[in-house]
Amino acid sequence: MSILQQRRHTPAQPEHDASRDSLTLPTWRLNLMRVAYLEMGVGLAITRWPELVSHDPWELMEGTVVTMLVAMSVLALLGLRYPQRMLPILLFEVGWKLLWLGTVALPLWLNGDLNGATREQVIKILWAVIVVAVIPWRHVFRQFVLARGDRWR
Repeated sequence: MSILQQRRHTPAQPEHDASRDSLTLPTWRLNLMRVAYLEMGVGLAITRWPELVSHDPWELMEGTVVTMLVAMSVLALLGLRYPQRMLPILLFEVGWKLLWLGTVALPLWLNGDLNGATREQVIKILWAVIVVAVIPWRHVFRQFVLARGDRWR
């Protein structure tokens, strides 16, 4: 048997990278993250996809919001397959909702003016507690704060 034939029949053994093991999350954690992706993806698909398909002409802001949310739902559904790789989608979801709660809802609540549509929006946004609960925060800190950044050149 020639060397070429031996190489063809020998399975490639990936080198073991201990640093990679520390970056991989346990399956139970990945599955919890999938719950958040499912909540985001399906929730947005139910509420926003119909708006995208059948709508009257949109104002600039309304059209921008709907199309961004439809794109976000697609990325969230992709997170079902790649929960760890799509983690920035969960971070974006938590980030914008916390910013909105702190800059819009909290001042209204402190002034006693939190009512109507804004109150309904607060209730919807509080579903983000699921996302906050399933994000592996230690992993996020290691990956996005402590880890070296990618090279610039």
